[in-house]
Amino acid sequence: MPDTPHPDRMPAWRRFVKGRPMASFFTLAISLSWIAWTPYILSGHGLGLADFEIPGLWSQLLLMLPGAYLGPIFSAFLVTAAADGREGLRVWAGRLLKWRINWRWYALSLLGVPAALVLCGLPFAGGDVQLPPLVVLAAYIPGLVLQFLTTGIAEEPGWRDFALPRMQPYFGPLLGTLVLGVIWGIWHLPLFLTEWGGFPDTTWVQPVEFVASCVAISVVMTWVFNRTGESLPIAILLHASVNNFMSIVLASLFPSMDASHAAAFHIVLLAFGLAACALIVGTRGRLGYAPAAAAASRASGSASEEGRGSRAGVPS
Repeated sequence: MPDTPHPDRMPAWRRFVKGRPMASFFTLAISLSWIAWTPYILSGHGLGLADFEIPGLWSQLLLMLPGAYLGPIFSAFLVTAAADGREGLRVWAGRLLKWRINWRWYALSLLGVPAALVLCGLPFAGGDVQLPPLVVLAAYIPGLVLQFLTTGIAEEPGWRDFALPRMQPYFGPLLGTLVLGVIWGIWHLPLFLTEWGGFPDTTWVQPVEFVASCVAISVVMTWVFNRTGESLPIAILLHASVNNFMSIVLASLFPSMDASHAAAFHIVLLAFGLAACALIVGTRGRLGYAPAAAAASRASGSASEEGRGSRAGVPS
């Protein structure tokens, strides 16, 4: 029995999604997240138009995270199911199972990212650098796991798993990555009306700098995604590593740093901006993209085939 009905028998909405999967995904991802974030923005954590707050980390988990899950990952699932059927869902979900990757990629995500952020934070620290207390170091691994399961899982199955493999063949790896990075940054913009983005001290500079950082991070993520045979866990781990370091370690490592979010944005943009420029020049804009290899990776159906293909990926 065919997975998808004949186009003439499809509902109009499904024909639209099948014909315009990228437009459908980005529209759904942005609109669903922005709608779900409205209570967070209106609450005491944001504009203060609604008289309620949720203390501590629960405000992020209960008010911000649902919007992240309803946006990229849920939209990617819906559009993939409508446009590509069960086979498309199998390929989409299969990238999440590509764990058998050369250990150097794990080292890059777990150690290379924090090291780069530390080095790029030194110019903004004013010479005041301190070893984080033991409680901060003890929280680092649990925090990384939490970031992986929340922000990473919520976002990357949409941005990197759904969008990137479709954008690279259409735009090319570099232009596709730049477009995706801008959209990824814009998706976050309503959060600058909340404490997440430093509200009410936010100026127009921080959102612009943040979008630029998303573009730079996207260049690194594309290279990692392509060179690991489209391994989604490594992309999620890299994303989680950035968030975890900035939220748990930064303030105690550089205690004299400006209490606003501005310094954090500077550090991320500097670290990933330098890395992105090096990758663009070093790969001549290809960012590790090999169309034939990408097609073969998607066509691979067994875990053993995935393992054999992905182990070949090493940083270069």
